[in-house]
Amino acid sequence: MANNSSTTVKNAILQAAKKAKQDEFYTQWADIEREMNAYLEYDPDVFRDRTVLLPCDDPEWSNFTKFFSLHFAEFGLKKLISTSYAPESNAHGAFYQPTLFETDSPIYDPDKSRLRGRLFILAPEDLSGDGVINIDDLRWEYLEGDGDFRSREVTRLRDEADVIITNPPFSLWRQFVAWLIEGGKKFAIIGNQAAITYTDIFPLIQENRIWLGKGFPRNMAHFNTPYTPYSPWIEQEGGGVVRVAGVQWFTNIDHGRRHEPLQLMTMAENVKFSKHKEVRGLGYERYVNFDAIEVPFTDAIPSDYSGVMGVPITFLNKYNPDQFEIIANLDDHPRLREVGVEPISEEFMAGYRAAGGTGAQRAGGYWPGLAKPNRFPFKRIFIRRKRAS
Repeated sequence: MANNSSTTVKNAILQAAKKAKQDEFYTQWADIEREMNAYLEYDPDVFRDRTVLLPCDDPEWSNFTKFFSLHFAEFGLKKLISTSYAPESNAHGAFYQPTLFETDSPIYDPDKSRLRGRLFILAPEDLSGDGVINIDDLRWEYLEGDGDFRSREVTRLRDEADVIITNPPFSLWRQFVAWLIEGGKKFAIIGNQAAITYTDIFPLIQENRIWLGKGFPRNMAHFNTPYTPYSPWIEQEGGGVVRVAGVQWFTNIDHGRRHEPLQLMTMAENVKFSKHKEVRGLGYERYVNFDAIEVPFTDAIPSDYSGVMGVPITFLNKYNPDQFEIIANLDDHPRLREVGVEPISEEFMAGYRAAGGTGAQRAGGYWPGLAKPNRFPFKRIFIRRKRAS
């Protein structure tokens, strides 16, 4: 029950943002730099001769465009493209004021400023004449539409790009991922950790078409946002910054942490030495309706067990596809049935209710259950160690 409550609290801010369609969360420079450096350390040429698209990223507010503009020559970019969303088309529009960057431009149009998105392009052209390519060489113009990523003109930019990087709108996150997958591009985006178990996202993770990036320290992100004075659901207030727990980078760009093998103890060593009281001296529980063991902590995964294991979703922060394979997700009942989960019994459910269980589980469903007392694990994925080739 404690895990359910904790995760609910962690996701409350993003869920509230999604419901209210409040999508103006600006990623901090240090978080962008940390993630991009992880890709560059693994492959120094990951961005070389590439066109990078930053949708939903107005350089007047967003650090993404500023970051890639500063490193344009160093990364060897072919072209940098950014787009912004029309103020009248988002929840923050009521507070929008054009900046001098826009109003001082000869193409400034007060009507277009509110109704249209903007397109920003940085190419290897020293327009400012200062001898370097940077944000001073950024050219911009109004889009024909409001800058929605689903529009034809932004989709054309997606198709032109090699890599897409952004913090997409939380309220449209699943649609944004579908748009990325449809385009078949390399990408790195920010999202709610809970998305790991979405029925349309988990199969992509299982198939190694998406994985987690280096990530935020302690899965905790800080965003600049204009909503601080107006929203009752913020977790932290002060200086226009909110703190949001349970946030991840989702990507299909390789990085070194993804190939670091987990250093683990054997089952016997865990039983004897584990720092977790749930394992030390007790061993591992087995599911009553599934030939698998429950592993409540990632660092308690036994190195010598070759069967199926139920592990926390936070395991994916350490997931090495060369070391483990993902079998199923707790929420995917058809897949669980396929891999051998038996229907939960009436007897088990009676014990679960008697122990105070109030979940939506019902007899006949394919929920893996644990006994003593009868209960169900929370947010598990099922994995198996790969055999050495």
